[in-house]
Amino acid sequence: MISVIYLTYDKGSITIRGDIGTPYGQWDPRISAYRAMALYYPEIKSYFDRSHKMYKDAVPNLLPLPTLRSQIKLRSYQEEALKAWLDAGKRGVIVLPTGAGKTFVAIKAIEILNLPTIIIVPTIDLVDQWRKHLIKQFNIDIGALGGGEESIEALTISTYDSATIRADQIGNKFMLIVFDEVHHLPAPTYRQIAEMYIAPYRMGLTATYEREDDAHKDLLRLMGGKVFEAKVESLIGKHLSSYVHEKVLIDLTIQEQSEYEEEYSVFANYIRRNGVKLQSAFDFQKFIMRSGRDPEARKALLARNRALRIVLNSEAKIDALGRYLKSYEGEKSIIFTRYNELVYMISRRFLIPAITHQTPREERREILDKFKSGEYDAIVTSQVLDEGIDVPEASLGFILSGTGSSREYIQRLGRILRKKEDKEARLIEFVAKETVETRISQRRHR
Repeated sequence: MISVIYLTYDKGSITIRGDIGTPYGQWDPRISAYRAMALYYPEIKSYFDRSHKMYKDAVPNLLPLPTLRSQIKLRSYQEEALKAWLDAGKRGVIVLPTGAGKTFVAIKAIEILNLPTIIIVPTIDLVDQWRKHLIKQFNIDIGALGGGEESIEALTISTYDSATIRADQIGNKFMLIVFDEVHHLPAPTYRQIAEMYIAPYRMGLTATYEREDDAHKDLLRLMGGKVFEAKVESLIGKHLSSYVHEKVLIDLTIQEQSEYEEEYSVFANYIRRNGVKLQSAFDFQKFIMRSGRDPEARKALLARNRALRIVLNSEAKIDALGRYLKSYEGEKSIIFTRYNELVYMISRRFLIPAITHQTPREERREILDKFKSGEYDAIVTSQVLDEGIDVPEASLGFILSGTGSSREYIQRLGRILRKKEDKEARLIEFVAKETVETRISQRRHR
């Protein structure tokens, strides 16, 4: 008698019942069957095909999808990126600068495969942005998960958070999964998306592949490694705007400098007395952990944070920004800061619309629409517009404060690099002299 093996999907994993397991599964005595990560669905099928075993595959639960046709014509480098992904088995990460049209590469891949697809994005704004693109190209209903929406269609866009929460329910509904800003995926919570969805075909999109914690190395297991990369320099001129970077050194006010030195000396003295080395993000993480058990370390950490906030929220920087805004009056500008309090301070001082994570969704959309239409010349934001948001008209960026992350810098630069006829982009960075911010600036320019 020939025994038939049954493959089913159960709460984010593949259940294998029959007389044989696979190298990808483990025996689960609670259900008297083998269980494997949904990630290994294609490998499990291939294993049984090669073994010439009879099996019934009840894993996918797909929604019908009409034949897709788009009007997208890819640029040469986009075609190269798509071909590299197809040649790699329809798996892997495509690295393109912000503004280089990563979205269009993915939409073309969706058209070619014509399979139920879920696109994972980090923010609600990107859910809306992707939805508009897909409706424009395919003219079909597009599902959305996140921000109060709970609709599932053959083409669905979800935030990373919603895709994680709903993984055990919808992980078998899609055959292609696109991770926008894929550098988020290796985070401990989000990697469950890759592990609990069966999609054999996977595309990652990002402008910044590497993570400072080296967690990007796990992308090879989760979805395939880097298959294509184009640097900013290779696209400047023809496809992206040429740009100028200007660093403006700022003298803090006398009071700010005094308060900064007083606070920072508490931190510096502790580091020196205790021989603490802070040469990497990992070193700093260890110092933070140390502050949880050492009251003096905690006092030093809090003093450092207060010193940093004095520098990053400096009144002297706001005065300098005012002078530059007057010089570039009428230029479409985005002002980037690290902390919300500075966003609102600038917004009140110069009557510039502000966008933070506290800005309601409809208000944020209205501000961006008016910025794109030209009704607003400038917007000020903390970190919510650092990645993904399409603001094609902006040609001037101001960085008043930020982290030492090169990813953050690249993403902010990308907001102003989309091609504009006969228009050179300009990124102006304000850095407080004789403070820790000079080292922060150097780190992000690595």
